[in-house]
Amino acid sequence: MTPDLLAPLDLAFWNMESAEHPMHLGALGVFAARSPTAGAHAADLLAARAAAVPGLRMRIRDVWPLGRPTAFGGAAREPAPEFDPLDHVTLHAPTADFQTEAGRLMQRPLDRERPPWEAHVLPGEDGVSFAVLFKFHHALADGLRALTLAAAVLDPLDLPAPRPRPAEPPRGLLPDVRALPRLVRGALSDVGRALDIGASVARSTLDVRSSAALTAPSTGTRRTAGVVVDLDDVHRVRKAVGGTVNDVLIAVVAGALRRWLDERGDGSDAVAPRALIPVSQRRPRTAHPQGNRLSGYLMRLPVADPDPLGRLAAVRTAMDRNKDAGPGRGAGAVALLADHVPALGHRLGGPLVGQAARLWFDILVTSVPLPSLGLKLGGNPVTAVYPYAPLARGQSLAVAISTYRGQVHYGLVADAGAVPDLDRFARALSEEVETLITACGP
Repeated sequence: MTPDLLAPLDLAFWNMESAEHPMHLGALGVFAARSPTAGAHAADLLAARAAAVPGLRMRIRDVWPLGRPTAFGGAAREPAPEFDPLDHVTLHAPTADFQTEAGRLMQRPLDRERPPWEAHVLPGEDGVSFAVLFKFHHALADGLRALTLAAAVLDPLDLPAPRPRPAEPPRGLLPDVRALPRLVRGALSDVGRALDIGASVARSTLDVRSSAALTAPSTGTRRTAGVVVDLDDVHRVRKAVGGTVNDVLIAVVAGALRRWLDERGDGSDAVAPRALIPVSQRRPRTAHPQGNRLSGYLMRLPVADPDPLGRLAAVRTAMDRNKDAGPGRGAGAVALLADHVPALGHRLGGPLVGQAARLWFDILVTSVPLPSLGLKLGGNPVTAVYPYAPLARGQSLAVAISTYRGQVHYGLVADAGAVPDLDRFARALSEEVETLITACGP
């Protein structure tokens, strides 16, 4: 079977990883247990079902040119010659704190010699709940792809089938002469876009007004926390002041940062952290093809504004400006530049890119879509889903958001050494929602 070469962005994620800065996504699903043995049964189900999911059998390995000079220094997905799902699904001892265990497990890199994913089943000491932490390397899956892989080992859902992709015509050694004008125009357009993105990245590093709390030296340790917000409260704010649900959720992060920094004594009046807002280029019905499809928006969070509605208005304006420009331009689209770097460049420059992330943005704020249908495992329903994003070198905090069945779940990942008070930031998120509701009036 011919190996499936990693897309440029996948290759970048694979090569920028280090032992202290693993590049895996995570999601902690909390389930209502129908019996005290539900967790153990869930682990057995996950192992049995994983064996039948082709995407979970794929490992990543280095490749030679394979007849394509641009592949030199690259990597490819291929079926693992030996795959034992029991190596990837672990049943842990009962715990009273799912988030503490999740932080410890998120800290540990995935085994790069095996298919890069894991599932950890955490029975609750109360006997009425259990949790499953899924970890997927970013080179294996982006958010939507990870959702697809996780859904494949949960109880079946009645989801619409993905639209078939049209088959690409076979390529000859040379391009069709009739297509040359279009190819030239496309190449010039790509160059122009790359220059535009590069200039925007350079401008974004000027006049940086961030906080040392967000860019403290990394220790390689991890803590996680989760916050639940009623989606009706978010809609109440949105209906009162306009904008989108996402605008409100980002403004909540900005207000929580202000509260948290003030409580720490770090001061927030002169701070405007740069937030990267990833934008998926993949449609939900085409989530099955492999490879990351990501761009992003870059914006300064209005932490210094003392008015909660002023912060929300500033977020809305910035997001509208980003949407008008589109996800293909601006500093937030820097991920698209990966397509213009040869494989060997990713291999040699990956560690440098990982270190340079802190020069580009200060905090990641990403949204992960979830199906509105109820998720179950072994008949046990999901009650909460907390997504986790990877931390780049030199960054202390990442925020991931999911909406599931009338609730918004904030999943927080922090460097445990730089942010020992992650629980205080989690509390500030809840308080900021209440502040916005009050500011909107009855």
